[in-house]
Amino acid sequence: MNRHDRLASIASHVQRLGNIRVDDVVETYGVSLATARRDLDLLAEQHLLVRTHGGASRAPDSATLPVNFRTGRAAAAKNRIAAAAATVVSPGFVVGLNGGTTTTQVARELAVANLPMPEGQPRLTIATNAVNIAYEMTVRAGIRVVVSGGVARAHTYELTGPLASDFFADLCLDVLFLGVDAIDERGGYATDDREAAVNQSLAAAARQVVVVADAEKLGQRAFARIIPAQRIDTLITDAPASHPTLVALSERGVTIMSV
Repeated sequence: MNRHDRLASIASHVQRLGNIRVDDVVETYGVSLATARRDLDLLAEQHLLVRTHGGASRAPDSATLPVNFRTGRAAAAKNRIAAAAATVVSPGFVVGLNGGTTTTQVARELAVANLPMPEGQPRLTIATNAVNIAYEMTVRAGIRVVVSGGVARAHTYELTGPLASDFFADLCLDVLFLGVDAIDERGGYATDDREAAVNQSLAAAARQVVVVADAEKLGQRAFARIIPAQRIDTLITDAPASHPTLVALSERGVTIMSV
């Protein structure tokens, strides 16, 4: 495991469990005591945790890890989910994308998808409130990028607030690929209510809503609900179709794509 992945794993551990000891870092990751301390010091400098005697604890404002620290988590699953998502799109579609590691991977798959360009039209239009997705897609040939206004959030690179929500209210999307922090039989959730509000606006503008979520998100709830289950058309996930949450959502009319 390289250092970036190790740091991401340590930060994720502290976020989930609340604390970690230096000895745990040494044992789990096979590093020296000095390296373990340096790793915790670096994460503390980035405000992802708070150093304590003999270890570290969760930072008060670290409810969401930055995108760059979450990218390596469940990477293979997210790649499969993204590849499946790309099959939903047809040439000329207007595609909505909110922020997150899974939707970022979806954007990358769409950028290389074999979508013949219609006469005089972009092969795809990407509408997003995620500045990292907009940055990557702007240089892709044949893709028109439309970006909302709003206030940028450092952890997710998403633009939030009325400037973002009102922007999407005036658009018509063929499909929205919606990343969530959690999903259960009631619907999809975000940990931040400001992001949830913008995502609700995106969903309201979409003819089809496709939730993309790895197995870790299933059966979980977060602070703010984005969308009720009956508004979700399709869920693409790496969990088996027998997962209780997938069974419950299927019974509510959600199409399940298990990859």
